[in-house]
Amino acid sequence: MTLTAPPRLLLVHAHPDDETLWTGGTIARYAARGVQVVLVTCTLGEEGEVIPDSLRGLAADQADQLGGYRVGELRSACTALRVADHRFLGGVGRWRDSGMLWEEPGKAGALAEAHPRAFATGDRQAQTEALEAVLREVRPQVVVTYAADGGYGHPDHIRAHEVTMAATANSPDVLRVFHAVPSRGVTGEGLAALAEAEGMPFDLPEPHELPGVADESISTVIDIGEHLPAKISALRAHGTQVKVWLDRWDNGAGVAAYALSNGVAQPVVQTEHYVLAAGDPQGCATDLFGGLGVSGTEPVGNR
Repeated sequence: MTLTAPPRLLLVHAHPDDETLWTGGTIARYAARGVQVVLVTCTLGEEGEVIPDSLRGLAADQADQLGGYRVGELRSACTALRVADHRFLGGVGRWRDSGMLWEEPGKAGALAEAHPRAFATGDRQAQTEALEAVLREVRPQVVVTYAADGGYGHPDHIRAHEVTMAATANSPDVLRVFHAVPSRGVTGEGLAALAEAEGMPFDLPEPHELPGVADESISTVIDIGEHLPAKISALRAHGTQVKVWLDRWDNGAGVAAYALSNGVAQPVVQTEHYVLAAGDPQGCATDLFGGLGVSGTEPVGNR
């Protein structure tokens, strides 16, 4: 298959910081190769727990200004990842972060009572139509979102999956849809490296306490080693939500970890992982566009 259109990648994420946590290296890799990368974020992340003491007054149960603050964090992260085209689904603030609760380590569930504008309980048809409008404008060949379980059960991730799958099913331009997933094996290797590092400030979990899928279910492994500095910079941009720790770090080499508000270590690894959900699998083992005949996905140097 040979495409005459330039390569376009669209990613649908639930909250500011998800784009970096799940797909930051992939975004940076393809943006550096001349691919048009479009990021759609579904909420402002208003219900997030705030890490720095000095900013906790922004939280939903206090001034309720966190969403606006996180817009700025997301803008900085997009700059680090070279995302030039970012949109909020339906416009800024159309749908609100639904919040979540931990049912067990690594498994989230919905709150008993959600905000009236909560994304997870909002009008799914309206949400789908909003994304369909973006797809008609952008015409991406490849779309990325979460798996059906949202990766770890967050209701907004699950709704993002539902909306994306419904919208892409009606788009003739989308040739592949991928689900971003964490590799159980790679996560385990990363945790083993963190266990040997001196001075690691976060709590080490058991491998089963972090979300992950069996490696044999993964269709696509993207090497992001060259773009880890960009991902680290983007993680740091989300300072209300993420803490970053580096050990003997040198331009992508060394040991790195991040933690969310729970203080549990998650390794920064050299690859990001995907399951092909729709489209032709030929050539996609190491490249989201592999086998599609899309020009412009080779490195174009520093820009």
